[in-house]
Amino acid sequence: MPPHLSLDEKLKVLPDRPGVYLFKNARGEYIYIGKAASLRSRVRSYFRGVPDHPRTARLLDKLADFEILSTDSEIEALILEANLIKEHKPRYNVALKDDKRYPYIKVTTNEPYPRMLVVRRMRKDGARYFGPYTQVRSMRETIKTLGRVFQIRTCNLVIPSPTGRRYRVCLDYYIKRCPGPCEDLIAQAEYRRLIDAACLFLEGKSEQLLRELSQRMEEASERMHFEEAAAWRDKLRAVESVRQKQKVTDGPNVDRDVIGIARADQIVAAVVLQVRDGALIGRQSFQLRAETDDTDAVVLTEFIKQYYLNSPAIPDAVDLPFDCAEPGLIAEWLTREHGRTVTLTLPKRGERAALLEMTQTNARLSLNEFLSQREKTAVRIPDAVYQLQRDLRLATPPRHIAAFDVSNLGATDPVGSMVYFRDAKPLKRNYRKFKIRSVIGQNDFAMMGEIVARYFEQVVESGQEFPDLVLIDGGAGQLKSALMALDALNIADVPAIGLAKRLEQVILPESMDTDGRTLTIPRASPSLRLLQHARDEAHRFALTFQKNRRKKRVLRSELDAIPGVGPARRGQLLSRLGSVEAVRAATEPDLIERGGLDRRTARAVWGFFHQDSAAAAVPASPETD
Repeated sequence: MPPHLSLDEKLKVLPDRPGVYLFKNARGEYIYIGKAASLRSRVRSYFRGVPDHPRTARLLDKLADFEILSTDSEIEALILEANLIKEHKPRYNVALKDDKRYPYIKVTTNEPYPRMLVVRRMRKDGARYFGPYTQVRSMRETIKTLGRVFQIRTCNLVIPSPTGRRYRVCLDYYIKRCPGPCEDLIAQAEYRRLIDAACLFLEGKSEQLLRELSQRMEEASERMHFEEAAAWRDKLRAVESVRQKQKVTDGPNVDRDVIGIARADQIVAAVVLQVRDGALIGRQSFQLRAETDDTDAVVLTEFIKQYYLNSPAIPDAVDLPFDCAEPGLIAEWLTREHGRTVTLTLPKRGERAALLEMTQTNARLSLNEFLSQREKTAVRIPDAVYQLQRDLRLATPPRHIAAFDVSNLGATDPVGSMVYFRDAKPLKRNYRKFKIRSVIGQNDFAMMGEIVARYFEQVVESGQEFPDLVLIDGGAGQLKSALMALDALNIADVPAIGLAKRLEQVILPESMDTDGRTLTIPRASPSLRLLQHARDEAHRFALTFQKNRRKKRVLRSELDAIPGVGPARRGQLLSRLGSVEAVRAATEPDLIERGGLDRRTARAVWGFFHQDSAAAAVPASPETD
């Protein structure tokens, strides 16, 4: 969809096809991503009448633009939506709260002698992945058990060595934790059988694994290889022992996941119990962020999509505490990913209902842990903040610090920045960027006054709380300009200081007529390190913004100088070819076929970048007497 169209014009040309829509705010950030069976009907519904939910009203207040991505089916739209939500984490979508990557167990089946590794990312490299595991300690215990029972190597050697190097067995071989593939003490086929058994263990296929172990024990016994048969017997007993501890149901051995959900306003806890062959093989706990007016069904649907998006294993059945928002579509998607029919069920009685109630209890316990952790985090103030309060003699701890800086290259592209620290840590969603509007020429003092005034005007208009401390990157001049801006807004109760780079001295606002009073804080003090961190972050943020503005201006001006290329064609060339350098390197046919230009404009663009070549191609006119 052309980027220069207004919202009304975009709404008129929406296709009646499935796809994904991406709402953006004025800063170009994605604030909501959704899917639709019909983009035309779904997106237009947001703009009809009065919003039916407070969240929708807040969303539309911030909506400045939107994009669409068309797909061939609603299932493809669902997958694309889940991927985009995971990548961009929009403000108004239900999303997993912590963006940390839970570990997987990777079995390198793409190697002659596979290993077991702990990794944080799944890749399409031919290896097998199991997880994710939210209980890391349990995962490592599982790896130890597999090493003891199946003797899977855990070293980092590449076997056989690509350089022809000869290895020697390590201690693991002598304590029966590795069969010694590095010295060819076990055949590759035999080692593969151990790997296959370990993978069955990780999959929870205990019944199948027991049958295979028993069969191998009998085969070794028939060949009168009694030591080998005894080894298989020991593995069989070890697996049976673990299976008895895990057994939770005597019903049909259907692989299933049991999902429990508990919530308190915007905080949601989700617990998944993994049952394979009637045995509980794993428990995973997640925290989600949701809006207050999101229904439980919507929260459950979004969790299912994000949980199974990159899951290496999908079960045959998923037990839910209540219906999700789109049960038919979710079941169809899981079936497509699994390769076999996946059912969504709501157990009401029997063992499965009891297991679901246990999962719900675990979810409520996890929610209580999350809430307790949040309360502790909210009341705990870092020592550096208390130290800064003492050094600056502030009435309250400066838990919220707003740090300002300006950046310019001469009088070109002047910008400002504000970074926000809460409890000594950057809070990036509160960062602000400013294009200098009212200052002509290079005047750092006036620029500082402008961005401080504009920021606090927004704070006053929105009714937000003032920061506990304003930090100005600079000396007495910059601080004085900031104080004048605050005074013009009748804001007198916000402490403000400056931090000069040369001597790392704190500039205090007292007696500003005499260039202020300085305070020297010991360089090893946590409070000075906190101020330096905030000051340097504001400088980095402003400098990055200024460089990006200058880069865009330089690149765009080069295309703007070409006759016949206006904003629309410039955007078309950049979107289709990717960069100015690609436009410069393109031939005339490329500009026509890939760039979408007519022949005359393509010749003008090519000639602009290849003036010397074009001149050389024109034959010289014959001289006249």
